[in-house]
Amino acid sequence: MAKPNKKLPERVVKVVCAGCGAKLFKYHKNGKGALVKCFKERVAVNYCENACHCPNCHQMFAREQIIRGAAAYKIIGGKAKID
Repeated sequence: MAKPNKKLPERVVKVVCAGCGAKLFKYHKNGKGALVKCFKERVAVNYCENACHCPNCHQMFAREQIIRGAAAYKIIGGKAKID
């Protein structure tokens, strides 16, 4: 499988916790679909102290995985949303 494109998309979205609304990170998102996975190299600003855990409510919102040969966060359904 091909690796994700190195050129960052123009669109930057804010990813927030679905439970408490705290900022998780700003992400260079490609396309208009739902947020399923976030490649680490596309994260612009990360607000989390612990990886994959909300800084406010400490709930786990994603799992770290290797997707298409690149490190990524696999979002758990309903735990994070785009603001």
